[in-house]
Amino acid sequence: MLKKHIWICFALIVSLFTLPNISHAQQVYTVQPGDSLWKIAVRYQVGISELIAANRQFVNPNLIYPGQKVNIPNFDSIKSIENQVIQLTNQQRAKYGLKPFVANWELSRVARYKSNDMRDKRYFQHDSPTYGSPFTMMKNFGITYRSAGENIAAGQRTAQEVVNSWMNSEGHRKNILSPSYNQIGVGYSSGGSYGTYWTQMFIQK
Repeated sequence: MLKKHIWICFALIVSLFTLPNISHAQQVYTVQPGDSLWKIAVRYQVGISELIAANRQFVNPNLIYPGQKVNIPNFDSIKSIENQVIQLTNQQRAKYGLKPFVANWELSRVARYKSNDMRDKRYFQHDSPTYGSPFTMMKNFGITYRSAGENIAAGQRTAQEVVNSWMNSEGHRKNILSPSYNQIGVGYSSGGSYGTYWTQMFIQK
């Protein structure tokens, strides 16, 4: 268990531009006047790097024009599972009279990269050989915070299973029930030696 302004808990049981699992079904968006890839990314809650990877037709991604078509990567099936974890986590907080976490899609994107990295690099620990510590990883992805923490888990088959597992572990439960955090991101990845990988990231803005 680590402490760096916060508790980080270890569950028992890639590079920055390597993409998470993406459904083949993509939406297509028509660029409007005043659009930028960043505005489109925020609209659809995907990362700039994911948009660029899905749109190799743009010679210069900084220059897009009205009428151009932008392929939007579809993470809906993954996000559905991640949102279940967030909802179940907030249900646990409600039992203790705590305010619900605010879901932060950018933080969930970081957590998703972490889960994919654990799967692809075949490790299970907080410090990533690709991204470093959770704190470094968040900052390098542009996440600002006053305090931060992380829970990880592997092998649980459902959102309910993984939340139950964390709640049955004192350290993980401490993060989930901490009044020191007010935002959450969840990353889910399937495959690899454990079958599933889960990451919760918590921050206080």
